Amino acid sequence: MRKQGPVLGRLIKVSAVALGVGLLAAGCSVGPVKVGSAAIVGDQRITIATLDTEVTNLSQAVKQYPGIVQLSQAQQTQQTLTWLVRFQINEELARQAGITVTTAQADKALAEIYAAAKSEAEAQGITNVSLNLIMVANGIPPNLAPELGRYQAINDAFVTQANGGTEPTTTAEQSATTAKLQRAQCVAAKNLNIQINPQFGRMDYTQYQVVSASGTVFRTAGPAPTATPSGLTPAC
Repeated sequence: MRKQGPVLGRLIKVSAVALGVGLLAAGCSVGPVKVGSAAIVGDQRITIATLDTEVTNLSQAVKQYPGIVQLSQAQQTQQTLTWLVRFQINEELARQAGITVTTAQADKALAEIYAAAKSEAEAQGITNVSLNLIMVANGIPPNLAPELGRYQAINDAFVTQANGGTEPTTTAEQSATTAKLQRAQCVAAKNLNIQINPQFGRMDYTQYQVVSASGTVFRTAGPAPTATPSGLTPAC
């Protein structure tokens, strides 16, 4: 059974668009964010200093894979902030569902998603596929591997809980538990009242991803979009 949650197999020798980094130019209204904060997630601040540190970690790792990983500085910043927020969303999900995970469970979950992602990358002809490479290709600073493992372990535990205490094995069970997981993540995100500093963009709740907002330095060229931006609020 394919693991629920992040699929770390998007390692493609093309632009970062293939990595799922959708840099959208869209308007938004954001409440005041405390000075020095990149985001506020519930009662937790993700400081600009923390974001800067993690982006530096990612940037240094990206340089190790020229021609394989292509992420602009803006993309590195938004992807890093995206994952820092996602980790907090899953922590809230775990709190609401009464889920606790051990370090051993997190390590196991990380190993399993790495193995799956490595297999997919090797199928594309990429060799020497390390965990660091997989993480960097997905816009995650390699030093956050423990957090990624915990994120996945929470997903795994929720899915098992939602399936009556056993891992889903049939297509119907997988579809049902995936829907329940997505709903739970949506409720968790809504409860956290996430605020993104407009300097870094806005939250797109269709993918729980930080994307560019109108007027930021990351805005793409061309006329302003006329359609209403997607994912402005959690759809639950």
